[in-house]
Amino acid sequence: MTHNTEKPPLSLLGLGAMGGALARAWLAAGHPLTVWNRTPGRAEALEGARVATTAAEAVAASDLVVVCLLDHASVDDALAGVDLSGKDLVDLTTGTPEEARARARWARERGARFLDGGVMAVPPMIGVPGSGAYVFYSGSPAVFEAHAGTLATPAATVYTGEDPGLAALHDVALLSAMTGMFAGVTHAFALVREEIPPKAFADLVVGWLQAMVPYAYGVAEHLESGDYTKDVTSNLAMMVRGNATLLRTAEEQKVSPELLMPFMTLMARRLADGHADEGTTGVTDLLRVPCPLLPAPAPCPLPGAAHAGSYPRKRIAR
Repeated sequence: MTHNTEKPPLSLLGLGAMGGALARAWLAAGHPLTVWNRTPGRAEALEGARVATTAAEAVAASDLVVVCLLDHASVDDALAGVDLSGKDLVDLTTGTPEEARARARWARERGARFLDGGVMAVPPMIGVPGSGAYVFYSGSPAVFEAHAGTLATPAATVYTGEDPGLAALHDVALLSAMTGMFAGVTHAFALVREEIPPKAFADLVVGWLQAMVPYAYGVAEHLESGDYTKDVTSNLAMMVRGNATLLRTAEEQKVSPELLMPFMTLMARRLADGHADEGTTGVTDLLRVPCPLLPAPAPCPLPGAAHAGSYPRKRIAR
Protein backbone atom coordinates (compact mmCIF):
# COMPACT_ATOMS: atom_id res chain seq x y z
CA MET A 1 0.00 0.00 0.00
CA THR A 2 1.31 3.45 -0.88
CA HIS A 3 0.36 6.68 0.82
CA ASN A 4 0.03 9.99 -0.99
CA THR A 5 2.07 12.46 1.04
CA GLU A 6 1.97 15.28 -1.50
CA LYS A 7 0.88 18.61 -0.09
CA PRO A 8 -2.01 20.48 -1.77
CA PRO A 9 -0.92 23.12 -4.29
CA LEU A 10 -1.89 26.77 -4.08
CA SER A 11 -1.28 30.10 -5.77
CA LEU A 12 -0.18 33.27 -4.00
CA LEU A 13 -0.52 36.79 -5.38
CA GLY A 14 1.63 39.38 -3.63
CA LEU A 15 5.19 38.98 -2.37
CA GLY A 16 5.71 41.96 -0.12
CA ALA A 17 7.10 41.45 3.38
CA MET A 18 4.11 39.39 4.55
CA GLY A 19 3.46 37.66 1.23
CA GLY A 20 7.10 36.64 0.95
CA ALA A 21 7.04 35.18 4.46
CA LEU A 22 3.89 33.20 3.66
CA ALA A 23 5.43 31.91 0.44
CA ARG A 24 8.59 30.71 2.20
CA ALA A 25 6.53 28.93 4.85
CA TRP A 26 4.41 27.05 2.29
CA LEU A 27 7.47 26.13 0.23
CA ALA A 28 9.34 24.89 3.29
CA ALA A 29 6.38 22.67 4.14
CA GLY A 30 6.42 21.14 0.66
CA HIS A 31 3.38 22.79 -0.89
CA PRO A 32 3.61 23.23 -4.67
CA LEU A 33 3.36 27.01 -4.96
CA THR A 34 2.68 29.28 -7.91
CA VAL A 35 3.43 32.94 -7.23
CA TRP A 36 2.85 36.25 -8.92
CA ASN A 37 4.02 39.70 -7.99
CA ARG A 38 3.74 43.02 -9.76
CA THR A 39 7.53 43.35 -9.39
CA PRO A 40 8.85 40.09 -10.91
CA GLY A 41 12.22 40.17 -9.13
CA ARG A 42 10.67 39.26 -5.80
CA ALA A 43 9.04 36.17 -7.28
CA GLU A 44 12.24 34.99 -8.92
CA ALA A 45 14.03 35.02 -5.57
CA LEU A 46 11.80 32.24 -4.21
CA GLU A 47 13.55 28.96 -4.85
CA GLY A 48 11.12 26.15 -5.66
CA ALA A 49 8.16 28.34 -6.58
CA ARG A 50 6.63 28.39 -10.02
CA VAL A 51 6.62 32.01 -11.18
CA ALA A 52 3.58 33.13 -13.15
CA THR A 53 3.97 36.03 -15.56
CA THR A 54 0.43 37.29 -14.96
CA ALA A 55 -2.10 37.20 -12.16
CA ALA A 56 -4.46 35.29 -14.44
CA GLU A 57 -1.84 32.59 -15.00
CA ALA A 58 -1.30 32.25 -11.25
CA VAL A 59 -5.03 31.98 -10.58
CA ALA A 60 -5.47 29.35 -13.27
CA ALA A 61 -2.73 27.17 -11.74
CA SER A 62 -4.51 26.23 -8.49
CA ASP A 63 -7.94 25.78 -6.96
CA LEU A 64 -6.81 27.66 -3.85
CA VAL A 65 -5.79 31.26 -4.54
CA VAL A 66 -4.40 33.46 -1.74
CA VAL A 67 -3.96 37.19 -2.22
CA CYS A 68 -1.82 39.32 0.09
CA LEU A 69 -1.53 42.74 -1.51
CA LEU A 70 -1.23 46.35 -0.44
CA ASP A 71 -4.90 47.24 -0.12
CA HIS A 72 -8.44 46.62 -1.39
CA ALA A 73 -7.79 48.59 -4.59
CA SER A 74 -4.68 46.52 -5.33
CA VAL A 75 -6.79 43.35 -5.25
CA ASP A 76 -9.24 44.95 -7.70
CA ASP A 77 -6.40 45.83 -10.05
CA ALA A 78 -4.69 42.44 -9.84
CA LEU A 79 -7.85 40.40 -10.41
CA ALA A 80 -9.59 42.65 -12.94
CA GLY A 81 -10.79 40.45 -15.79
CA VAL A 82 -9.35 37.26 -14.24
CA ASP A 83 -11.52 34.14 -14.43
CA LEU A 84 -12.28 33.09 -10.85
CA SER A 85 -15.00 30.53 -11.55
CA GLY A 86 -14.59 27.44 -9.38
CA LYS A 87 -11.77 28.98 -7.32
CA ASP A 88 -11.46 29.31 -3.56
CA LEU A 89 -10.25 32.87 -2.95
CA VAL A 90 -8.59 33.72 0.36
CA ASP A 91 -7.82 37.41 0.88
CA LEU A 92 -5.15 38.18 3.48
CA THR A 93 -4.93 41.85 2.47
CA THR A 94 -5.47 44.14 5.44
CA GLY A 95 -8.81 45.91 5.08
CA THR A 96 -12.03 46.92 6.78
CA PRO A 97 -15.02 44.70 7.59
CA GLU A 98 -17.12 46.34 4.87
CA GLU A 99 -14.35 45.86 2.31
CA ALA A 100 -14.30 42.15 3.18
CA ARG A 101 -18.06 41.88 2.78
CA ALA A 102 -17.89 43.68 -0.54
CA ARG A 103 -15.09 41.35 -1.68
CA ALA A 104 -17.19 38.32 -0.73
CA ARG A 105 -20.06 39.58 -2.91
CA TRP A 106 -17.60 40.39 -5.70
CA ALA A 107 -16.12 36.88 -5.56
CA ARG A 108 -19.53 35.22 -5.47
CA GLU A 109 -20.61 37.12 -8.59
CA ARG A 110 -17.54 35.68 -10.32
CA GLY A 111 -18.23 32.10 -9.31
CA ALA A 112 -15.67 31.86 -6.50
CA ARG A 113 -16.00 30.90 -2.86
CA PHE A 114 -14.45 33.43 -0.47
CA LEU A 115 -12.61 33.57 2.82
CA ASP A 116 -11.19 36.73 4.36
CA GLY A 117 -8.22 36.73 6.71
CA GLY A 118 -6.62 39.04 9.25
CA VAL A 119 -2.99 38.22 10.00
CA MET A 120 -2.06 38.74 13.65
CA ALA A 121 1.69 38.62 13.24
CA VAL A 122 4.65 40.41 11.74
CA PRO A 123 6.54 38.67 8.90
CA PRO A 124 9.38 37.22 11.05
CA MET A 125 6.77 35.28 13.06
CA ILE A 126 5.32 33.51 10.01
CA GLY A 127 6.24 29.84 9.69
CA VAL A 128 8.01 29.81 13.06
CA PRO A 129 6.61 27.23 15.53
CA GLY A 130 5.76 28.75 18.88
CA SER A 131 5.96 32.34 17.63
CA GLY A 132 2.36 33.05 18.55
CA ALA A 133 1.39 33.97 14.99
CA TYR A 134 -2.20 33.32 13.99
CA VAL A 135 -4.71 34.39 11.36
CA PHE A 136 -8.38 35.24 11.85
CA TYR A 137 -10.59 33.82 9.07
CA SER A 138 -14.21 34.52 8.22
CA GLY A 139 -16.51 33.73 5.33
CA SER A 140 -17.24 30.39 3.71
CA PRO A 141 -16.97 27.59 6.29
CA ALA A 142 -16.60 25.11 3.42
CA VAL A 143 -13.47 26.90 2.17
CA PHE A 144 -11.99 27.02 5.67
CA GLU A 145 -12.62 23.31 6.21
CA ALA A 146 -11.37 22.30 2.75
CA HIS A 147 -8.03 24.08 3.19
CA ALA A 148 -7.58 23.93 6.97
CA GLY A 149 -4.22 22.17 6.80
CA THR A 150 -2.78 24.43 4.14
CA LEU A 151 -3.93 27.60 5.87
CA ALA A 152 -2.51 26.43 9.19
CA THR A 153 0.98 25.92 7.73
CA PRO A 154 2.32 29.50 8.04
CA ALA A 155 0.38 30.39 11.21
CA ALA A 156 -2.34 29.07 13.50
CA THR A 157 -5.91 29.66 12.37
CA VAL A 158 -8.95 31.06 14.18
CA TYR A 159 -12.29 30.85 12.35
CA THR A 160 -14.56 33.69 13.51
CA GLY A 161 -17.75 33.02 11.58
CA GLU A 162 -19.60 33.03 8.27
CA ASP A 163 -19.92 36.82 8.11
CA PRO A 164 -16.96 37.76 5.86
CA GLY A 165 -16.35 40.96 7.83
CA LEU A 166 -15.65 39.32 11.18
CA ALA A 167 -11.97 38.53 10.58
CA ALA A 168 -11.22 42.15 9.67
CA LEU A 169 -13.26 43.38 12.63
CA HIS A 170 -11.26 41.22 15.04
CA ASP A 171 -8.02 42.27 13.36
CA VAL A 172 -8.67 46.02 13.42
CA ALA A 173 -10.09 45.97 16.96
CA LEU A 174 -6.93 44.34 18.29
CA LEU A 175 -4.72 46.67 16.26
CA SER A 176 -6.67 49.61 17.71
CA ALA A 177 -5.97 48.36 21.24
CA MET A 178 -2.31 48.07 20.31
CA THR A 179 -2.28 51.62 18.93
CA GLY A 180 -3.68 52.97 22.17
CA MET A 181 -0.95 51.14 24.08
CA PHE A 182 1.68 52.63 21.76
CA ALA A 183 0.29 56.10 22.52
CA GLY A 184 0.57 55.58 26.26
CA VAL A 185 4.09 54.16 26.03
CA THR A 186 5.15 57.05 23.79
CA HIS A 187 3.83 59.63 26.26
CA ALA A 188 5.52 57.86 29.17
CA PHE A 189 8.92 57.86 27.48
CA ALA A 190 8.49 61.52 26.54
CA LEU A 191 8.00 62.33 30.21
CA VAL A 192 11.10 60.53 31.45
CA ARG A 193 13.54 60.64 28.54
CA GLU A 194 15.62 63.52 29.92
CA GLU A 195 16.00 62.14 33.45
CA ILE A 196 15.64 58.33 33.51
CA PRO A 197 17.64 55.87 31.38
CA PRO A 198 15.22 54.52 28.73
CA LYS A 199 16.27 50.86 29.01
CA ALA A 200 15.82 50.82 32.77
CA PHE A 201 12.44 52.49 32.40
CA ALA A 202 11.36 49.99 29.73
CA ASP A 203 11.51 47.19 32.31
CA LEU A 204 9.13 49.15 34.51
CA VAL A 205 6.76 49.92 31.62
CA VAL A 206 6.53 46.28 30.55
CA GLY A 207 5.89 45.06 34.09
CA TRP A 208 3.27 47.72 34.75
CA LEU A 209 1.38 47.12 31.51
CA GLN A 210 1.39 43.36 32.08
CA ALA A 211 -0.17 43.98 35.50
CA MET A 212 -2.85 46.19 33.92
CA VAL A 213 -3.79 43.81 31.08
CA PRO A 214 -6.60 42.07 33.07
CA TYR A 215 -8.42 45.42 32.88
CA ALA A 216 -9.85 44.11 29.60
CA TYR A 217 -11.68 41.32 31.42
CA GLY A 218 -13.31 43.88 33.70
CA VAL A 219 -14.51 45.92 30.73
CA ALA A 220 -15.94 42.77 29.12
CA GLU A 221 -17.77 41.85 32.33
CA HIS A 222 -19.25 45.35 32.60
CA LEU A 223 -20.41 45.38 28.99
CA GLU A 224 -22.03 41.96 29.25
CA SER A 225 -23.71 42.57 32.62
CA GLY A 226 -24.63 46.21 32.07
CA ASP A 227 -23.37 47.04 35.56
CA TYR A 228 -20.45 49.41 35.07
CA THR A 229 -19.84 49.75 38.83
CA LYS A 230 -19.18 46.07 39.58
CA ASP A 231 -15.81 45.43 41.28
CA VAL A 232 -14.59 48.95 40.49
CA THR A 233 -11.60 49.84 42.66
CA SER A 234 -10.75 53.23 41.13
CA ASN A 235 -13.93 54.99 40.14
CA LEU A 236 -14.34 57.61 37.46
CA ALA A 237 -14.45 60.52 39.91
CA MET A 238 -11.11 59.44 41.38
CA MET A 239 -9.49 58.91 37.98
CA VAL A 240 -10.63 62.24 36.55
CA ARG A 241 -9.12 63.98 39.58
CA GLY A 242 -5.95 61.98 39.03
CA ASN A 243 -5.83 63.07 35.41
CA ALA A 244 -5.16 66.61 36.58
CA THR A 245 -1.89 65.40 38.11
CA LEU A 246 -0.93 63.69 34.85
CA LEU A 247 -1.54 66.92 32.96
CA ARG A 248 0.38 69.09 35.45
CA THR A 249 3.31 66.68 35.23
CA ALA A 250 3.25 66.85 31.44
CA GLU A 251 3.37 70.65 31.68
CA GLU A 252 6.28 70.54 34.11
CA GLN A 253 8.18 68.14 31.85
CA LYS A 254 7.44 70.24 28.76
CA VAL A 255 5.57 67.34 27.13
CA SER A 256 2.44 67.78 25.05
CA PRO A 257 -0.58 65.89 26.49
CA GLU A 258 -2.21 65.47 23.07
CA LEU A 259 -1.92 61.67 23.13
CA LEU A 260 -3.83 61.53 26.44
CA MET A 261 -6.36 64.31 26.03
CA PRO A 262 -8.97 62.52 23.84
CA PHE A 263 -9.50 59.77 26.41
CA MET A 264 -9.32 62.16 29.35
CA THR A 265 -11.93 64.40 27.72
CA LEU A 266 -14.32 61.46 27.30
CA MET A 267 -13.76 60.43 30.92
CA ALA A 268 -14.68 63.95 32.06
CA ARG A 269 -17.81 63.89 29.88
CA ARG A 270 -18.93 60.58 31.37
CA LEU A 271 -18.34 61.91 34.88
CA ALA A 272 -20.31 65.08 34.11
CA ASP A 273 -23.20 62.86 32.96
CA GLY A 274 -23.48 61.50 36.51
CA HIS A 275 -21.45 58.28 36.48
CA ALA A 276 -18.97 58.97 39.27
CA ASP A 277 -19.07 55.42 40.68
CA GLU A 278 -18.30 53.67 37.38
CA GLY A 279 -14.95 52.67 35.99
CA THR A 280 -14.01 53.72 32.48
CA THR A 281 -16.29 51.26 30.64
CA GLY A 282 -18.91 53.94 30.04
CA VAL A 283 -16.52 55.72 27.70
CA THR A 284 -17.26 52.87 25.27
CA ASP A 285 -20.86 54.07 25.06
CA LEU A 286 -19.74 57.62 24.31
CA LEU A 287 -17.81 56.32 21.31
CA ARG A 288 -20.88 54.57 19.88
CA VAL A 289 -22.33 57.74 18.43
CA PRO A 290 -21.82 59.38 15.01
CA CYS A 291 -18.81 61.65 15.02
CA PRO A 292 -16.33 63.05 12.48
CA LEU A 293 -13.79 60.42 11.47
CA LEU A 294 -10.84 62.76 11.93
CA PRO A 295 -11.79 65.78 14.04
CA ALA A 296 -9.50 68.78 13.88
CA PRO A 297 -6.92 68.55 16.68
CA ALA A 298 -7.37 70.91 19.60
CA PRO A 299 -4.69 73.57 20.04
CA CYS A 300 -1.80 72.27 22.09
CA PRO A 301 -2.11 73.76 25.61
CA LEU A 302 1.63 73.96 26.17
CA PRO A 303 3.53 76.96 24.83
CA GLY A 304 5.96 75.90 22.15
CA ALA A 305 5.05 72.21 22.41
CA ALA A 306 4.54 71.98 18.67
CA HIS A 307 8.19 72.80 18.10
CA ALA A 308 10.27 69.70 18.68
CA GLY A 309 13.55 70.40 20.42
CA SER A 310 12.51 73.86 21.60
CA TYR A 311 13.14 72.98 25.23
CA PRO A 312 16.56 72.57 26.83
CA ARG A 313 17.56 68.92 27.14
CA LYS A 314 18.57 67.61 30.53
CA ARG A 315 21.37 65.16 30.98
CA ILE A 316 20.19 61.58 31.54
CA ALA A 317 21.42 60.17 34.81
CA ARG A 318 23.60 57.10 34.31
